[in-house]
Amino acid sequence: MDGGTTFHFVTDGIHAALQRAKAAANGLDVRLGGGTATIRQYLQSGLIDELHLAITPVVLGSGENLLAGIDLLKLGYRCTAQATSPGALHVVLTK
Repeated sequence: MDGGTTFHFVTDGIHAALQRAKAAANGLDVRLGGGTATIRQYLQSGLIDELHLAITPVVLGSGENLLAGIDLLKLGYRCTAQATSPGALHVVLTK
């Protein structure tokens, strides 16, 4: 792929996927890609160190709620940064 990006598809769970990603990153940051369900699994397992949310005020209709039923405070997450841009509110949650 252009730019040297390589994708690996792991089917034996989020812990195995994270372990494989960390090994491939060789000490660099690992970024999580996926949909709402994937991010929720990693959040609920406490495996995300930092989450950057960009919140834009638009009505999209129905869909999955990213944070419904997840007690971020109990899991150790705190809001460590927030900023606004012309089109969004940016919030960083750090564990």
